[in-house]
Amino acid sequence: MNEAELRELVPAVIGVLVRRGADFASAEDAVQEALIRALDTWPHDPPREPRAWLVATGWRKFLDAARSEASRRGRELTVEVEPAPGPAPSADDTLRLYFLCAHPVLPATSAVALTLRAVGGLTTRQIAAAHLVPEATMAQRISRAKRGIAGRALDRPGDLGTVLRVLYLVFNEGYGGDLDLAAEAIRLTRQLDALTDEPEVAGLLALMLLHHARRDSRTDAEGRLVPLADQDRTLWDTGLIAEGVAILQTALARDRLGEYQAQAAIAALHADAGTAAATDWTQIVEWYDELLLITDSPVVRLNRAVAVGEADGPHAGLAALAGLSPDLPRRAAAAAYLHERAGDLDRAADLYAQAARAAASVPERDHLTREAARVRHLPRP
Repeated sequence: MNEAELRELVPAVIGVLVRRGADFASAEDAVQEALIRALDTWPHDPPREPRAWLVATGWRKFLDAARSEASRRGRELTVEVEPAPGPAPSADDTLRLYFLCAHPVLPATSAVALTLRAVGGLTTRQIAAAHLVPEATMAQRISRAKRGIAGRALDRPGDLGTVLRVLYLVFNEGYGGDLDLAAEAIRLTRQLDALTDEPEVAGLLALMLLHHARRDSRTDAEGRLVPLADQDRTLWDTGLIAEGVAILQTALARDRLGEYQAQAAIAALHADAGTAAATDWTQIVEWYDELLLITDSPVVRLNRAVAVGEADGPHAGLAALAGLSPDLPRRAAAAAYLHERAGDLDRAADLYAQAARAAASVPERDHLTREAARVRHLPRP
């Protein structure tokens, strides 16, 4: 059994321990210890029943910790060593863990970290390396998250929308260290899709696959950002694109449109175009209109304005952009692009420079700075 297959077992094992009487935080700690031991011993001495081994080892770890705490506080251990009920179905436990770890009371950063550890089966060290923070910092973040949901049982339905937002946050973290968070988010969303019958889960999975298919083309050999229009489409993963489109078509056929399905439809139209010039911008604008009916987000309006600029010309795009707040992230970059297409090069250069100063990342800042310099050197009429 490889590490990925081992991690698949973790949420079910946590669920078993909770059903036996352990609180979530203690169960999660115990399973983490069992997981670390498994990673150390299984390559040389694999068990015949991996899930049963993790349950037994995790339960012993929990009992040891509980007895130690009971001794320290001078009280009796109240958890039975051999609980009568036995384990609950693992699929049900796993789904409930998704809801618990993405509970609305948790900040997004804490929900992401806890989901990766309790549902994804990752160690604190792996999560810390992926987020480029010290292990102690990530351990504190996870501890705070577990305190935040202390006492919340696994017997109530959760908010699927929150779970999906957390998974999309994980996906957008990209990757760092030895862990590819985008691939991890896809793995977890596949798992959630298998546990539910919701087209929006399939929509999110399709969206992730379609974006992930373009990954190798997003930066050049020097690590610089490459805009969609300039990407080498021969680097796109056609297998992932085909899978994403098939999943999306099945979800759309359910006729229960949601925001992730609409976003995936837009991504599919980009993926379907053999060249940037062949992009069906009219259909993309129509899908943005559908998306606005679901979520009237300023970010969606911003992206729609750029699409309108491609479909109907830059002046139409600028008109669509006019009602949005100047402080909206990436508004200046969108306006710069549309002004450049309209021939207002001086204004475009100034806006690219303004956007660079407000960029959220170093690669984005460097790209926008280069764009400002490029436009300043373009010949004027």
